[in-house]
Amino acid sequence: QVQLVESGGGLVQPGGSLRLSCAVFGNIFSINGMGWNRQAPGKQRELVAGITSGGSTNYADSVKGRFTISRDDAKNTVYLQMNSLKPEDTAVYYCNADAYSSNLGSWRDYWGQGTQVTVSS
Repeated sequence: QVQLVESGGGLVQPGGSLRLSCAVFGNIFSINGMGWNRQAPGKQRELVAGITSGGSTNYADSVKGRFTISRDDAKNTVYLQMNSLKPEDTAVYYCNADAYSSNLGSWRDYWGQGTQVTVSS
């Protein structure tokens, strides 16, 4: 079984910062792309930031310049540094990873359980 364990969510005031972490556990051989997505109540899940195995990144226009995605392959972990947070950033944040399962012998897209980020005064 492959599991993605997220941490770092919580309540923060507008203008504040949070750092989300997501570690991949299990019998995986390699990880390709990794990303962060979010879903607010009543809205569709959207991509916030993605990072390739080569380190290339992409961001949603709404977070560009405020959020930074990074990864530590030695720890099988992806991070999302969120600065200058706004109330509209409030959502459940999910990490995902395109990983090669040693047990299945194939690539699969795995998702974390989600972590709540609330930006409010």
